[in-house]
Amino acid sequence: MSALICGSIAFDTIMVFPDRFKNHILPDKVHILNVSFLVPEMRREFGGCAGNIAYNLKLLGGEPVPMATVGSDFGVYAEWLDQQGIDRRHVRTIDGSFTGQAFITTDQDDNQITAFHPGAMNFSHHNRVQDAEGVRLGIVSPDGRDGMIQHAAQFAEAGIPFFFDVGQGLPLFSGDDLTRFLEQATYAAFNDYEAQLTAERTGLTLEQMAERVDAMIVTRGGEGSDIYTAGQRITIPAVQPTAVVDPTGCGDAYRAGLLYGLENGMDWETTGRIASLLGSIKIATAGTQNHHFTRDEFAERFHEAFGYRF
Repeated sequence: MSALICGSIAFDTIMVFPDRFKNHILPDKVHILNVSFLVPEMRREFGGCAGNIAYNLKLLGGEPVPMATVGSDFGVYAEWLDQQGIDRRHVRTIDGSFTGQAFITTDQDDNQITAFHPGAMNFSHHNRVQDAEGVRLGIVSPDGRDGMIQHAAQFAEAGIPFFFDVGQGLPLFSGDDLTRFLEQATYAAFNDYEAQLTAERTGLTLEQMAERVDAMIVTRGGEGSDIYTAGQRITIPAVQPTAVVDPTGCGDAYRAGLLYGLENGMDWETTGRIASLLGSIKIATAGTQNHHFTRDEFAERFHEAFGYRF
């Protein structure tokens, strides 16, 4: 069963400043800020929510179909997706635009200065859910505002179960927008900060938000996650990672695990544990698409972590 993954595809350019920002920024001069940081270490990673979710779902043996808009500079990323065997027939190129790009500078205290150029993401509404055939499950993850609104409505109209994952797109939406998403979606996924802010904007409690969907997942980092479904709360334990290297993309990995469990008809306890383990594996590697494992290796790690096989 194919999972349609609506969301962003982006390049992440990550630069490391071998000093501390605070040593070069004068607090009383921030109103006339003019600074330059020499960054001898730099790497460029493949990223974006749709790209990250698709990569992780493919590792598990799923059939992801990303739906996104990209720019004329997409070529090297396209080659990467082809190498992973990820279907990109619904990745649309917008001529004259750049693929979404994040420029992240990190200092020795792990502070970050980030600039994000959405580029072709602003045209995500040009894609339509109904153009994808054979889809039985989907997710609306962070993307252009109009695209997120239209894709959620299109999933609902088509009767295709889908996750609503507002993520970094949260500032784009009002309380009414968020309430509408919850009414349209089959499932919703938030981290704890996003869940709390959504509750404040909608005027709903977490329990009331959960009543509007079949299941609502709230991740809590190292404290695990909670799945609200059928009037109960299922607590999913976190998995101790082999190392804590880079948390970027852990949420996307977790969501891929949720999609995999649903694709395969698993119960929520097992689905949440698959998602938790996948996030733990990702955090031990720098970048969002650099971790690797076989299906058998993942199954063995699952057995080691939870004492049973799925």
